[in-house]
Amino acid sequence: MKLLVLGGTAFVGRHLVMAAVERDHEVTLFNRGTHAAEGLPAVETIHGDRNRDLAKLQGRRWDAVVDMCGYLPRAVRAAAEILSDSIDRYIFISSQSAYADVSVPGASERAPLKTLTSEELEHANAIDTSGQPSYGTLYGGLKALCERAAEEVMPGRVLTIRPGLIVGPHDYTDRFTYWVVRVARGGEVLAPGRPDRPLQFIDARDLADWTIRMMEQRAAGVYNANRPPESLTMRDVLEECKSVTESDATFTWVTEEFLRQEKVAAWSDMPLWLPEEDAPQLSGFMFVNCDKALAAGLWHRPLSKTIENTLRWFQTTRAGGQLKAGIDPAQEQSLLTKWRQTKVNFAP
Repeated sequence: MKLLVLGGTAFVGRHLVMAAVERDHEVTLFNRGTHAAEGLPAVETIHGDRNRDLAKLQGRRWDAVVDMCGYLPRAVRAAAEILSDSIDRYIFISSQSAYADVSVPGASERAPLKTLTSEELEHANAIDTSGQPSYGTLYGGLKALCERAAEEVMPGRVLTIRPGLIVGPHDYTDRFTYWVVRVARGGEVLAPGRPDRPLQFIDARDLADWTIRMMEQRAAGVYNANRPPESLTMRDVLEECKSVTESDATFTWVTEEFLRQEKVAAWSDMPLWLPEEDAPQLSGFMFVNCDKALAAGLWHRPLSKTIENTLRWFQTTRAGGQLKAGIDPAQEQSLLTKWRQTKVNFAP
């Protein structure tokens, strides 16, 4: 099949290109050329900005397009309009952040989506679109409106995929990578909250491979893409990191109350940690229902492989570089010292 990819060189996009080429599809990339393409197979690339240069795509025919970088509804609508007569399927990579309410576990594809006011949408449209823009709290609502825009232009011909947290090699956020690298370093590791707190995420390569297979089936509709909820815990992840990296790490589990008192930021200072006590609105964020995707063939590689490959990628391409998430060693040691001084009984 002939596949057009909007984006395609950063994280999930590069894995999707690899998966498509490995399955003998003909790939064309359309992007600005701002991300390094080292390691990617040689494929046709059309350089252009989706906000100004979509005309470069006219007069061509593809079986499907995968939109990896759709953040603004007007941009997705414009791409769908110019491609509607040139493609059979529009595949939009959305996010489970599009859901209006994840305070209760089990959100399915039928759950209500976020909305934005006209003022919020105007603000999002005014954000500088050079590089990778950050839309903050508007992100989920924008993704929901992008989904609607694509479907309005190409009714019945849109495949919308809503992944949760995406992990693995080439992850530029380092939210998962932090734990792999930190545990590999060994020693006493500060671990957040309750050890048996469930985690839910998906390896970018599993997401990419499944997306290509869904394209081959000419699938349409909406699918949550994630591991089954409650299949992993924070303890599982850290212990598997220790096993795979053969480190001497030990884990000191500290309470949410302690982390809150020390002003340790969830998700950034402590990646993968969402406070259970202070964020009831996110109680179902790690419990999104993905039965529909699993029934459609979504498969997950062993956690050990994700850890092993993430560490190898980091050591090969970024050894010595600063992580974008997690606390630095000095702060971690300071927190561990303070934790011992509290003499709080907390048995994991």
